[in-house]
Amino acid sequence: MSVTIFYIMSIIVSILAFLFAAWLYGWVRKQPSTNKRIIEVGELIRNGAATFLNKEYRVLARFAGAAAILIFIFLPSPVWTGNISKNITMAIAYIAGTVFSAVAGKIGMSIATIANTKAAEAAMKGIKPSFMTGFRGGAVMGMAVVGSSLLGVTAILLATNNTTALLGFSFGASSLALFAKAGGGIFTKTADISADLVGKVELGIPEDDPRNPAVIADNVGDNVGDVAGMGADLFDSHVASMSAALVIAVALDRVSRGTVNASMVLCYAALGLLSSIIGVSMARIGKNGDPTKALNNSTYVTTGIYAVLTLLATIAFKFEWRIWGACIAGLLTGVIIGIASDYFTNDLRKPVQYVARASKSGPAFTILSGISYALLSVLPSMIGIAFASLIAYKLCDPIGDGYAMFGISMSAVGMLSIVGMVISNDAYGPIVDNARGLAEMGNLGEDVLKVTDELDSAGNTVKAITKGFAIAAAGLTVIALLGAFISEVNTAALELGVEGLKGFDIMNPLVFFGMLVGAAIPLVFSSMLMLGVDRNAQRMVQEIHRQFDEITGLKEGKEGVKPEYDKCIEIATSGAIKELIPAGLMAIGFTLIVGFVGGVQAIGGFLAGNIVSGLLFALFMSNAGGLWDNSKKYVEAGNEGGKGSDAHKAAVVGDTVGDPFKDTAGPSINTQITVVSLISSLFSVLFLTFSIF
Repeated sequence: MSVTIFYIMSIIVSILAFLFAAWLYGWVRKQPSTNKRIIEVGELIRNGAATFLNKEYRVLARFAGAAAILIFIFLPSPVWTGNISKNITMAIAYIAGTVFSAVAGKIGMSIATIANTKAAEAAMKGIKPSFMTGFRGGAVMGMAVVGSSLLGVTAILLATNNTTALLGFSFGASSLALFAKAGGGIFTKTADISADLVGKVELGIPEDDPRNPAVIADNVGDNVGDVAGMGADLFDSHVASMSAALVIAVALDRVSRGTVNASMVLCYAALGLLSSIIGVSMARIGKNGDPTKALNNSTYVTTGIYAVLTLLATIAFKFEWRIWGACIAGLLTGVIIGIASDYFTNDLRKPVQYVARASKSGPAFTILSGISYALLSVLPSMIGIAFASLIAYKLCDPIGDGYAMFGISMSAVGMLSIVGMVISNDAYGPIVDNARGLAEMGNLGEDVLKVTDELDSAGNTVKAITKGFAIAAAGLTVIALLGAFISEVNTAALELGVEGLKGFDIMNPLVFFGMLVGAAIPLVFSSMLMLGVDRNAQRMVQEIHRQFDEITGLKEGKEGVKPEYDKCIEIATSGAIKELIPAGLMAIGFTLIVGFVGGVQAIGGFLAGNIVSGLLFALFMSNAGGLWDNSKKYVEAGNEGGKGSDAHKAAVVGDTVGDPFKDTAGPSINTQITVVSLISSLFSVLFLTFSIF
């Protein structure tokens, strides 16, 4: 059985995804949009989002250029000692990873800023047309991101037949995702916090009141953070999972002198995208249906389709059943983690309702109860990741040496197999959130607001689930990348005639040193991002106060008086770009320092500490933010005193604290742990040959 069949299969399915995305794009554009006020505001959001992304990408292009030069000089080995063609290949693969990731984010944001206006107007006809517009808008991004990642990985491997170049491609995707997610997260939460604190808490005006100078920046932020940023993040996770699996698969195939393991990775990844295409095309909602149920059902249907297709492929191509079992274990774990996140963030469940009730006693109890539940929410997900790893390891260990770690990598591939559907659900959230704001600014009436509120609530719930899914998937992926790191070290050790790695003994002081430093990095990284939001939001709050004080008639809503929206957009943009680089460079810098101080043993400990600490904090912050957000919406729906009550003000404070938790630091940590894992693999030869201890 030739691996060429599966290269062709991957390319065909990728092209099919692009064609389906183009059809969905056209369908969304054809939806009616006639309200002049909505078109005007939608244009402001679209221009603001495009301006930010262009400025951010210019900064990141300079960073990527500098990184590509360093990669050319040092990787896979210093240019003066090795084969220059390999260094050129590595640099090109890195640049390709950044470009693919950037294009995926740009496509997603482009459709999101069209779909929001269409969904707002569709809400006048009812929940069904508005839901379908929002969901299909999000699905454009889902198809584009996964199609790009599958095509990119296939093309790099086909062109180079070099798994180290594949890690370079993955590092390009990860490094851009790290900064895009951090920058987008700082932008969106700067605007969101400022708009809420001045608008809701101080002045008691509605969430998307057009008098608020930060309201357009808030809507822009939904797109640059939750669409472009999350798209780059999940593109990175998908590429990293496939890359880690292929690195191990090719090493195993080299021993057995076959191609069955690499074939299996490509086959299962292609079938995952095909399942998402089928799942998205089947997604429906009734005339008075429940949008949360519709989104979740789409995920379950896609999961079932994938399980059946991979089962048939395993039979047809005589793949190893144990590896299929590991893949399905990862897939089911993703669903379980989604259910756990739903329990702690859905306003139909007790935790959210309890936090809303506690808010009647003041914001201190909102924070205390929310943090307590968020800490509790970490356990099911961590157990899920642990069990998926353990099941995959034990299932595949009997196959032979090296297959246990391959099983874990295939578990990650399984969990991320339906990522096309996951991204579709995730991008739906900011689209309908914007639609809700546009409906209010366009004065479409209470009935339309009720529809968009229901769609927005579903988006928040599903967004919390997809964030948990993305974090868990990153967890399994980086465990697989740890295996890829060991594989790269051992390959280099064999060539150099030195001892390789079998594992890491935590009683070894080098390993323990690395573990302690690695565990601290996610905390410092989160602190830097949230302080960036804090500084930026304080500047914007001052600007909002200035406008309300100086623009006559703005506070009263006098006809013809408009705020200076662009000033707030500029503050969010300049602040985000200023703050996004230092946190990422800190994480990269410490990885290199630990590697050159303690060598590969210290890096093994560093990665273990970083993975465990990062997963804990990412899950905690993601669930805390979702819990506080939906507690606020639960109060706003008329519970525990409703809008304007003391409980509402306390819930808004909780949501304000949770915003940078769930949309800035939390989801950026999973990208951070992927980046340091990839750097460790790429620099493994240098760490093996140059270290102080």
